[in-house]
Amino acid sequence: MAYYSTNDFKSGLKVMLDGNPCSIMENEYVKPGKGQAFNRVKLRNLRSGKVLEKTFKSGENLEAADIVEVEMEYLYNDGELWNFMDPVTFEQIAADKTAMSDAAKWLKDDSNEKCTIMLWNGVPLNVTAPNFVVLKIVETDPGVRGDTSGGGGKPAKLETGAVVRVPLFVQQEESVRVDTRTGDYLERA
Repeated sequence: MAYYSTNDFKSGLKVMLDGNPCSIMENEYVKPGKGQAFNRVKLRNLRSGKVLEKTFKSGENLEAADIVEVEMEYLYNDGELWNFMDPVTFEQIAADKTAMSDAAKWLKDDSNEKCTIMLWNGVPLNVTAPNFVVLKIVETDPGVRGDTSGGGGKPAKLETGAVVRVPLFVQQEESVRVDTRTGDYLERA
């Protein structure tokens, strides 16, 4: 198994801490005037999502986490699990609600959207939806001309249940392109 020294610590590095996979968010090297140098590290537990702050003496080692990121196609949701398939090997993986987090509201069944899945020992830890998706609006208020006091937007419910703000000219049953990272409307599709 590979190990990382405190000299190798950088943002985004995946390590094992107390038997849990963690990702380093911030790393600060501190060399006090008196005493041994140390690293003040902020880590995110990839299983629970909790953020931890730890200090490591200079020269300490941490085990590398066996984490792989794979691109898979979304198939369907069976009520509890979201199912994905590797387009090359046709291997299927099911992710639970905690692994899906925010990605669940952007995926519709049989869309074959390509998602990035973070796997630890074959178990999905995190699913990242594609950056842009095209979804149909199922419910929105009709935009009335002159009904603006500011930005001129209205909420629209998409076919997956997500709600985004759209311009007044966008109507029900139209398809829109949405940025999944921010949840913003981009254009009509």
